[in-house]
Amino acid sequence: MQADGTLVLTRDDVASVLTIEDCIQGVERVFRMHGEGKTSPPGVLGVHRSDGGFHIKAGVLDLSRPYFAAKMNANFPQNAQRFGLPLIQGVIVLCDAGNGYPLALMDSIEITIQRTGAATAVAAKYLARPDSKSITICGCGHQGKVSLQTLAKLFPLDEVFAHDIDNESAQLFAREMSLNTGLQVNAADELEAAVRCSDVVVTCTPAQQSFLMRKWVQPGTFIAAVGADNEHKQELEPALLAESKTVVDILDQAATIGDLHHALDAGLMTKDQVYAELGEIVAGRKAGRSSAREIIVFDSTGMALQDVIVAAAVYEESLNQNLGQAFNLGGLSSQTKRAGAP
Repeated sequence: MQADGTLVLTRDDVASVLTIEDCIQGVERVFRMHGEGKTSPPGVLGVHRSDGGFHIKAGVLDLSRPYFAAKMNANFPQNAQRFGLPLIQGVIVLCDAGNGYPLALMDSIEITIQRTGAATAVAAKYLARPDSKSITICGCGHQGKVSLQTLAKLFPLDEVFAHDIDNESAQLFAREMSLNTGLQVNAADELEAAVRCSDVVVTCTPAQQSFLMRKWVQPGTFIAAVGADNEHKQELEPALLAESKTVVDILDQAATIGDLHHALDAGLMTKDQVYAELGEIVAGRKAGRSSAREIIVFDSTGMALQDVIVAAAVYEESLNQNLGQAFNLGGLSSQTKRAGAP
């Protein structure tokens, strides 16, 4: 089934058909496919500006049909203060990978937020201690909220700390997420104190200098480092990766744009010292956590295949629910269509 033209979907359209539970299921599936060697390598391209930048991530998957998706996201950290705009804005183009036809053009914000939170949840499922009870969220935006929502469903949390460079944002996050999750969420002025008593730490910030120090992290901690998605961003002290079991989403990508690349540049580790890609663990090719005391870091740079599988699901469900508007962007004639185009 397919729309008569290219389906255009707004953020509201996407949000109405995308649940975090379905997103987690899809993301876990695509990591397993990748770990089993059933996917083609995804691609990434970054273009930088002095006050922000753009990145394009693209990949192909064989699902109910062959799909190609390319996501263009703009990332400008000062947007809220300067223009009242979101930090991240962008679009996803979804195509039939068999003939190239553009099936859909959809807003990328909701997919980016949810598939990133889903990847954190999948990694935590395999790498965090099952009895984890305390968590620190560094970065109190949309990504921090989704991360807490997903992890609260996986672990028996009874202590939650929220930290942000803007303390007012942390206070607001604490109030909102306390109501949303039923947990007592506390704004943490001092990050070190929060990290020292946390079983799980999630960093989801646009930081360009490390702020999470190795000496703060206690044995048995799981860390999901989400923020670094270009070579200028950094959240973790390089020694933290070098002295921990480090797992990445895509090795070559993390070595170029993730927190990993700072540890490599510092000469503290080599690519061969990275324990695994997450897909290898999900596919059962490597073990996850092997002891209650090991510190495990997940360097999450955002795998394009996550976007493909989620965008495909959004497209198919939007067709089922008759959402969006279809446009003939290419101006195909009826004769061309009869010749074999969609």
